[in-house]
Amino acid sequence: MTSTPEPRDVDVVVVGAGQAGLSTAWALARQGFERGDGFVVLDGESAPGGAWQHRWATLTLGATHRVHDLPGLPFAPEDDRAPAVESVPAYFAAYEREFDLPVVRPVRVTAVRRIGDGRFRVETDRGDWTARGLVNATGTWTRPFVPRYSGQELFRGRQLHTVDYRSPEEFRGQHVVVVGGGASATQLLGEISRVTSTTWVTRRPPVWREAVFDEDAGREVVAQVEAAVREGRRPGSVVGLTGLLVSTPCIRDGLDRGVLERLPMFDRITPDGVRWADGRFVAADVILWATGFRAEVGHLAPLHLREPGRGFRLEGTQVVGEPRVHLVGYGPSASTIGANRAGQAAARALRRELRPGAPLPRSA
Repeated sequence: MTSTPEPRDVDVVVVGAGQAGLSTAWALARQGFERGDGFVVLDGESAPGGAWQHRWATLTLGATHRVHDLPGLPFAPEDDRAPAVESVPAYFAAYEREFDLPVVRPVRVTAVRRIGDGRFRVETDRGDWTARGLVNATGTWTRPFVPRYSGQELFRGRQLHTVDYRSPEEFRGQHVVVVGGGASATQLLGEISRVTSTTWVTRRPPVWREAVFDEDAGREVVAQVEAAVREGRRPGSVVGLTGLLVSTPCIRDGLDRGVLERLPMFDRITPDGVRWADGRFVAADVILWATGFRAEVGHLAPLHLREPGRGFRLEGTQVVGEPRVHLVGYGPSASTIGANRAGQAAARALRRELRPGAPLPRSA
């Protein structure tokens, strides 16, 4: 939907229409919230697909971490070699149509404020909405993180983040320093190293996981992240807890070709490269920061929900002390399957909070 409704009052505003937002919208409808008057989804993108519509063209479905089904509609691509940037947005668009979800786009949420009577005002670049409950499902793609290093502003080459990457061909004939220890860094190294020379730099030694990342390992990681958000700390890097799976084709290939021989983090950046305190120097034409993201939550600042540790203290998806605000796709639910479960948990909790005693719809 791309209509421009007048500012209106609803029960729940969902901010974001990626995996987390769509799974929450589906669950709200099943919990008896009417589409439009009961809830609305405000999406900052101009088309369906969330962050997937901005991934690089060479990222295939087979090379991604699994794209989990949204609830109620299986994702059944015909070819794992298909570009994720095409297949996943098409699936999200079909999902919105299948369940007639009230998504309004493009709408940029700029601030959320309390306005009394137990309500929030959601301020946007297309007018205001008011609501009794809020689900923040904005993800991280719009907040790429680039650490600061001495001399960074003097570098004469090109610096870019994962969000800016399009194709390895743009680096042909240049030496590329890739910074970061996650899956994106290893995927990009695998591609770029086939057309030019690379150096891999990480802050910590990579954690190689030989065994399959099974449900028990997944539960252990989720438990560690949940502990962080219960204490109001930032969730940190999930990759740092899960490790890098050696059996992944791109990692196996990179190890076999010697591409994934890592150097420790450099100490400063010079105009023509990077240098370590021990005198080591690597000349570079490009520095590619595959250094992750931060949660897009700046619009929540007027609510003063952050803890001293700069994170949000959560019980499940609910912000502790504010039962009408839920974060989905944050912390332990920052995965496709985690977002599905969290969206349904948030919808159930909001129904109990906003409609106590109301009969549960038969389809829920």
